[in-house]
Amino acid sequence: MGSHHSDNVAHAVALPDDRGPLSYTVDAAQGPVRLRYFAPPAHLRAYFGSLYYFTVAADRYADFTRADVPQLRLMLEGGGDYHFQDGTVMATPDVCLLGPTMGATRFEVDRPLRVMGISLLPAGWLALHGGDASALADGLCDLAAERGDVYARLLDRLRALGDDADAMAALCWSELGRLTRPLRPATWELLAAIDAWLMDEGSPRIEVLAETTGLSPRQLARLANKYYGAAPKLLARKYRALRCSARIALDGVSWQQLCEEGGFYDQSHFIREIKHFIGLTPHQLQTEPSAVAQLTLLRRSLGGDVAVLNRLS
Repeated sequence: MGSHHSDNVAHAVALPDDRGPLSYTVDAAQGPVRLRYFAPPAHLRAYFGSLYYFTVAADRYADFTRADVPQLRLMLEGGGDYHFQDGTVMATPDVCLLGPTMGATRFEVDRPLRVMGISLLPAGWLALHGGDASALADGLCDLAAERGDVYARLLDRLRALGDDADAMAALCWSELGRLTRPLRPATWELLAAIDAWLMDEGSPRIEVLAETTGLSPRQLARLANKYYGAAPKLLARKYRALRCSARIALDGVSWQQLCEEGGFYDQSHFIREIKHFIGLTPHQLQTEPSAVAQLTLLRRSLGGDVAVLNRLS
């Protein structure tokens, strides 16, 4: 984890679970933040990256979340505000669909918080929302208001389960499974091609993706905006920053080394990119990352055959 202080430690513990996939408990020893992850069942892994139970046991708390895929967040208790990159501030509805974010997002809570959240891969976005993802990039909507009361009923059922995270996770996977529908084979193929391209080390070139898919750069831009929330070049920058931040904070790799290897112009460019997408400088990630930064990066610990892109999601 790098040279963290002894009171600023996060760790992941795999818990054998006969009822389904491994459950990972990810705990911060510092501060009021707790986070537990659940890997998706096999039949939903193409739709969702992970499910998580997030709690803040404090009257006031603020932190940054990294650039990320869309998130469905069901507010079991408490609430707060999101501060997006462009300066927009939005309050959290009870059934919050946070669009894909293309920069670090600050959040503030003003009372104790309990949230059940699910990270959405492009197929999950299509299943739960279906609109153009770029229209909700760096923004949010009230999914219960937009897509019917199935989500409001789910929230009520989750709240009735109290603090039983295992039961809440099982209920969420059951209900989300009812809402997913298979995509057309051509769509699955396109998503697989873009995923593979995004996980290419360094700076993947749009020409490579165009050759792989047989689509023009203009067509790729339209489809990437629709499914991922941004054009390929910005997505490549985002995932490069996510990969680098995980290697700095979790693997202890020198950020100067990553800067040399990763196709950045110079160190100042590297620092700006990490700060933009993660909300912390490379030095902060290496020496004293915030609790939420550590915990979010530990999603990578979800093992098994969850795809690499899912583990960054």
